[in-house]
Amino acid sequence: MRHLIPVLVAAAAIAVAPAATAREKLAPEDQLAKLLEGRVAGEPRDCISLSTARSSQIIDKTAIVYKVGSTLWVNRPKGGAGSLDDDDILVTRTSSSQLCSIDTIELRDRTSHFYSGFVSLGEFVPYRRPKAE
Repeated sequence: MRHLIPVLVAAAAIAVAPAATAREKLAPEDQLAKLLEGRVAGEPRDCISLSTARSSQIIDKTAIVYKVGSTLWVNRPKGGAGSLDDDDILVTRTSSSQLCSIDTIELRDRTSHFYSGFVSLGEFVPYRRPKAE
């Protein structure tokens, strides 16, 4: 029994270590605020050009952020935002080179590729860094 106690203590320490060193994940609204820090919102638009969008990022249950040049375009879906998961893949089908507020986007699980939901897009709000004076 004496030899078993150190083994149990070591196993418990190893099990607790990842939890102690893991970074706390920010709440979705806080994550979005951090991403937009230092930027100013512009006039919302109905469409953005897909051909110039360099990347997209899902903020869980909140928004999709598209990067076009140095501008971040935030889309808070009109419907289905609760399905947004940062581990999903966005499947966009459009007949034009633009993504618009009337479009829907299918969500697929990154690992299994199974359907996991869809969102109905809202307006796109640009966030830009203010010009230095």
